[in-house]
Amino acid sequence: MSQRTVSPTAGSQGAAQASGPSEAPPSAQPSESRLHRTLRALLLGLLLWLAWGLAFLLPSAGSLRTTIGEASRRDIKAPTQITYISEVETEAARQEAATRISDVYVADTALAANQIQLLRETLAEIEELRSEPALAALEQPELAHIALSEMDWGNILALSEHSWDLVARESERVLGLIMRDEIRASDLPRARRDVLRLMLATLTTPERDAVSALVSDLIVVNMVVDQERTEVRRAEARAAVTPVVRTIRAGESVVREGEIVSAVTYERLEILGLLEQGPEWQQVAAELGFALVVVAILIFYVARVDPLLMGRPRRQLLLALTLVIAGIAARALLPGHTLLPYLFPGAAAAMLVVLFMNIQYATLISVAISFAVGLSAGGSLELAIYMLLGSLVGALALMRTEQLSAFVPATGYLAAVNIASLLLFRISSGNYDLLGLLQLTGAGLANAVLSSSLCLVAYAFTGRLFGITTSLQLMDLSRPTHPLFRQLLIKAPGTYHHSILISNMAERAAEAIGADILLTRVGSYYHDIGKTLRPHFFSENQADGQNPHDKLDPQTSAEIVIGHTIEGLELARRYRLPDKVRAFIAEHHGTTLVTYFYRKAGQAAEDHEVEEAAFRYPGPKPQSCETAILMLADAVEAWVRADRPATEPEMERVIRQVINDRLIGGQLDETELTLKDLDHIRQAFVSVLKGLYHPRIQYPERTVQRNERAGNG
Repeated sequence: MSQRTVSPTAGSQGAAQASGPSEAPPSAQPSESRLHRTLRALLLGLLLWLAWGLAFLLPSAGSLRTTIGEASRRDIKAPTQITYISEVETEAARQEAATRISDVYVADTALAANQIQLLRETLAEIEELRSEPALAALEQPELAHIALSEMDWGNILALSEHSWDLVARESERVLGLIMRDEIRASDLPRARRDVLRLMLATLTTPERDAVSALVSDLIVVNMVVDQERTEVRRAEARAAVTPVVRTIRAGESVVREGEIVSAVTYERLEILGLLEQGPEWQQVAAELGFALVVVAILIFYVARVDPLLMGRPRRQLLLALTLVIAGIAARALLPGHTLLPYLFPGAAAAMLVVLFMNIQYATLISVAISFAVGLSAGGSLELAIYMLLGSLVGALALMRTEQLSAFVPATGYLAAVNIASLLLFRISSGNYDLLGLLQLTGAGLANAVLSSSLCLVAYAFTGRLFGITTSLQLMDLSRPTHPLFRQLLIKAPGTYHHSILISNMAERAAEAIGADILLTRVGSYYHDIGKTLRPHFFSENQADGQNPHDKLDPQTSAEIVIGHTIEGLELARRYRLPDKVRAFIAEHHGTTLVTYFYRKAGQAAEDHEVEEAAFRYPGPKPQSCETAILMLADAVEAWVRADRPATEPEMERVIRQVINDRLIGGQLDETELTLKDLDHIRQAFVSVLKGLYHPRIQYPERTVQRNERAGNG
């Protein structure tokens, strides 16, 4: 026997551990060293971490792989509201501001004097040509600084000395006036047109043409771009631009199918995290780190609180698959959507775990799933809290359920918490959009219905898939119309009523020590199912007073009696009873001795010793509190029915004797029952049996009538 202590609170906690469906009793499995269990826990944690962590690195169904200039393959809407500084639009505004700044020019002060000097050299060159008749006869001379057409050269040669002197002076004056103005490249045509405007009005047409021909080629740009000052002014204009702030509202269309992705659209997709890109190593490290923390807490809890889980591979697989599937679904479905995250049935995972295991594991799963949902939705605290509250309430609502109808109030509780949390977040953010509130309310209600429905469907099939006994299976087995249970009623009615009585006793005792009540009741129904094959060999079915054992030798009778456990297991396998229910059939007699036939065989065998093994049940001994309770209830009921105690103290004495016999005989050594538990069990048995076998008052009239009938018979 274990030395655990069961207080009322601890009993409830123990019930939570036992109330969840379970596999074959862990104590029936070979014992493991602490090092072996530690290594198994580390291996489970490693595999779980890798599977769950890599789920965050999967591509999201709400993301888009695209480039600028490519047509979008589908519609993408913003999953959440976000305000950001648009670098693309800000840079465009800066470029526009810089473009509006004109080039900064500076005057070349030496250029005007240089052009005047060139004009003087040109005039001297022409003067020399005019003075030499042979040179003057040239049709078109080649001058150093200007180019004269044949017409212009003929015009200059035709001028008198007076006119030439006037032209020379006027050319120098006009060129000086023009070159003193600011002349940029764009101003050059205008400056050349000003030559005619600035000449003296007294000049003749030939003189004017000559001045224009001499001056026009010497008018050049005298303003140059100051690149440094220009860049400084443009930089100042860029810096003065206010950053462009944009707000994307939840549900707003980011890009439509077929639309060309612009730089602005690409930036919006990137800001919202909707671009499907290879994750950077920092992101990979962070997400794997978060997953490691969650898994480490889970494994630490298992190691410190429930090390027996390491001997239950089916439960490990169920826990791991629940966590991994929920994480993958959150990562694949939530990013890029607005309303879908509020519909995500994450609470179903916690509700399923509490039905198969206990509230502690459901709480851990709730935290893990909420973390996964919040991270997958872009780090949304609102969604994480929304999912956590709903998961916890859903798990608590189904924590001790034994009926399918419990899913209805659980759905109501979950819907109420979902809607309340969503509305409170909207109130705190000051968002009172009526349409949005109605949509969120509908999403919270739909989430509750979807989570409960998904949990119910998974609960109905997962138990059989993993070979774990569920409350749903137990409730189905507890129906009187179940084919195997009905056979017990038809073929062995005495055993049927015996099983009903035993179930009442065992159920009361299980409740007293915090064991699994439903499992105890159902196991009691089927513990003697093997008696249906040969019911008349058992006293409770011998209504005619004839005992077939009187015609058999003790060993054959013992084989028949012991065989009801073996035959019961065969029937249980044929009707696919869960392993946990089969344990009641195999363990309710443990390895006890069929004392009556053993002694009878000993009396018949005067000259040799009787082999005890032939008269002992094959066992195993009870491996759980529930099967141990059934063993005690079965033995107590048989002794009380045989002894018919007249008073309550006598009944208590019989019950104590049975419990002590089983305790001393070592039949309870492999259970977790304590002496305090045994005392609670004894009290529960007394409370049930005293109502059935209480002493009755013998009234004088009834005594006379009974005696008269006996005399007449």
